Amino acid sequence: MRQHDTLFIGGDWVAPAGTGTIDVISPHTEEVVGRVPEGTPADMDRAVAAARRAFDHGPWPRMTMAERAAVVGRLAEIYAARQGEMAEIITEEMGSPITFSQMAQAPQPLGMLQYYAELGATFPVEEERPGTFGPVTVRREPVGVVAAIVPWNVPQFVIMIKLAPALVAGCAIVVKPAPETPLDSYLLAEMVKEAGIPDGVVNIVAAGREAGEHLVSHPGVDKVAFTGSTAAGRRIGSICGEQLKRCTLELGGKSAAIILDDCDLSSAMGFLSIASLMNNGQACVAQTRILASRNRYDEVVDAVAAMVRSMPVGDPADPATGIGPLVAQRQQARVEDYIRIGIDEGAKPVVGGLERPLDRGWYVAPTVFAGATNEMRIAREEIFGPVLTVIPYEDEADAVRIANDSDYGLAGTVWTADTERGMEVARQVRTGTYGVNLFMIETSSPFGGFKSSGLGRELGPEGLAAYLEYKSIARLG
Repeated sequence: MRQHDTLFIGGDWVAPAGTGTIDVISPHTEEVVGRVPEGTPADMDRAVAAARRAFDHGPWPRMTMAERAAVVGRLAEIYAARQGEMAEIITEEMGSPITFSQMAQAPQPLGMLQYYAELGATFPVEEERPGTFGPVTVRREPVGVVAAIVPWNVPQFVIMIKLAPALVAGCAIVVKPAPETPLDSYLLAEMVKEAGIPDGVVNIVAAGREAGEHLVSHPGVDKVAFTGSTAAGRRIGSICGEQLKRCTLELGGKSAAIILDDCDLSSAMGFLSIASLMNNGQACVAQTRILASRNRYDEVVDAVAAMVRSMPVGDPADPATGIGPLVAQRQQARVEDYIRIGIDEGAKPVVGGLERPLDRGWYVAPTVFAGATNEMRIAREEIFGPVLTVIPYEDEADAVRIANDSDYGLAGTVWTADTERGMEVARQVRTGTYGVNLFMIETSSPFGGFKSSGLGRELGPEGLAAYLEYKSIARLG
């Protein structure tokens, strides 16, 4: 069992203020596989104080961006050597299939470190502009102390989408991992210390909601970066609004995959299986609404059903597994409730349903609903599990209308033999990220959503800009 009895604050392993602990339970075996201290508001106070000292008085924000980028590059080298270990920890603590952990859960955070190390080496911190009485220097300076609140589904990805640009920008940061997945953050803390990042620049305290809200509300925090549910995002946004505190909110999604009539279903299903069911369906960008024309509706339903049946359900540590367990018993219950809702609404499960595939572990049968409409709850609410809903449309304009008829606007795809036609559809769907015949989150490009999917953007140069403040300095002559 992986056991820790300290927190990473001020560059050191320190005893927690309280006596509470967090048990990390394997979603596959339902057994305890790890235990860490549960951070308290007092621990958050210490972490913010350490970050405040590092930012206000330490060397990190006073180094050049290129110097900081070089340190982040060292962190990337250390991360690269241990990414296999990171993938195994994430699979153990939250049930992500090991193939997905090895393909995405560990490599994508590494890619972010490498990208921002390279970007920071040449990023312009100052530029000169002409002014009325003389030149104006426009500077970019770090925003300050950042609170990063991250979820359990892709824990390292979401930490690094915040940590890497914040470090290059010159910020100090307090990371609050989710209580379901604290173990990976301890490995990250070891790497941070080995990389030589100054004490207090990175602090990591796993905790629950009370300590998390205390961190968000803390007057020593200058910016909050949050990824999670839309309901929690609204609460965090309201706190930040009251305090005029900067915030980035990456929230929920209910993305639509539009399958046009010219799509080659046999080739599309391989990519769609990842886009729709990655990480056991526990992904905010998952394409869970499948839109098919009435001309090919039955054919699409059959293809999606066959695709889901081809993905073995089982032990996430087994490389042959396509779909593993959900992260927690409450998540299993939530997803099964939505399957019941879909049946009660009149949709038909052509694959899956309420019979559990395994007797032990928090497994849910991967389910495909046919006969659904976009007005049903299973088509409007984020389920966060392996549940897909196939919805018919009349023509291309109707498909775009249905895709846009959502409170969310995070992601989407279109599947077609005509790439230019796909681009035309992509331009009409109001989402922050989109794919034509695939779905990718590109490190070099902004990631975020429209509508209730959040505020702001992460990744790309835009992700670095989110951790910088602009200062204009005018001078005479």
